[in-house]
Amino acid sequence: MSPLFPVLAACLAAAAPSSPSPPPPAASPAPLADASAARFAALALSCVSREYPNKIAHTLASDADVHPPRELSPAFFGCYDWHSSVHGHWLLARLLRLNPTAPWAADARAALANDLTPDKLAAEARYLSGPGRVSFERPYGLAWLLALSGELREWARDGSADAKAWSTALAPLEAAVVDRLREWLPKLGHPVRSGEHSQTAFALGLALDWARSAAPDADVAAGAKSLGELIKSRARVFYGGDKACPVSYEPSGEDFLSPCLAEADAMRRVLDPKTYALWLDLFLPGNTLASLHPEVPADPSDPKLAHLDGLSLSRAFMLEGMASALPAHHRLRAPAQAAAAAHRTAGLKAVTGEHYEAGHWLGSFATYLVTGRGLAR
Repeated sequence: MSPLFPVLAACLAAAAPSSPSPPPPAASPAPLADASAARFAALALSCVSREYPNKIAHTLASDADVHPPRELSPAFFGCYDWHSSVHGHWLLARLLRLNPTAPWAADARAALANDLTPDKLAAEARYLSGPGRVSFERPYGLAWLLALSGELREWARDGSADAKAWSTALAPLEAAVVDRLREWLPKLGHPVRSGEHSQTAFALGLALDWARSAAPDADVAAGAKSLGELIKSRARVFYGGDKACPVSYEPSGEDFLSPCLAEADAMRRVLDPKTYALWLDLFLPGNTLASLHPEVPADPSDPKLAHLDGLSLSRAFMLEGMASALPAHHRLRAPAQAAAAAHRTAGLKAVTGEHYEAGHWLGSFATYLVTGRGLAR
């Protein structure tokens, strides 16, 4: 046991031989209702080719760097910002993989074919590697790019020729993202515990899922193993000794991620089930989850305040992830499931598309939740 876990090490040493056995593997996602899949797909289809309004995170070195979004980022210029475009494409890939004959499937396939081309994605890789962009979309957008890549790789292994072609085209950008994260993580002295894009825990979870899904593919196996081991090592350093996370302090007014729950959801990917259950007892002592309830933004047309609708969705899938890694009798399993159900209902109700400020991204979080994407270990 690592010295980073002094209290946890004592707990393990004192554990009785009848310690909880590992939970069963997560069940396959239930089929997504046609109406829900169509609604979420429509949200992504309405934005992946919509250039304006657009919020770019673009560093200018000179006048020569002034270009419209479609020229700066030819594959991911839509959906208001780069990361939302990336996970909008992930949404389409995920739903198309699960619903290949749906009425909207042809439009989704066409959108992916239009954007995930070798030329466009090579331009994205060049942009990412350009001077002054070392922190571009780090870590949130980079992690979602890996989620898109992982989805395509798994789908290609299922036998999809389209997914294989898109995955191959995405490979240079995927490699650039992996290199960027491998360079950054050893230098990050402390985790970022925000409830927005800069948060470390959520991104580490997505990136570790990519590393595990990509491992069978020979072209990236070494890089996937290296990044996966680095993530697990850094997660233990960042979070291994954490105790009594102040859930009652959440949320901040513009959060779409929970700092405490994201950390707990990341660590269930890192620790074995027995160690995780003991770690979680220290991290969320007592009746910690009782303070959680769905939040309602005062103005869902405000792009920052609307984050709170996404918080309900992300809390739901994080709580479900936590519960999936706990034995049936663990004291936090039932409270986590109950809180997840309440946040699931509230979050999905808010995915209306009425306001573009939220509609351009909430569908991705909803799809991640209802398809159980995060539950595979």
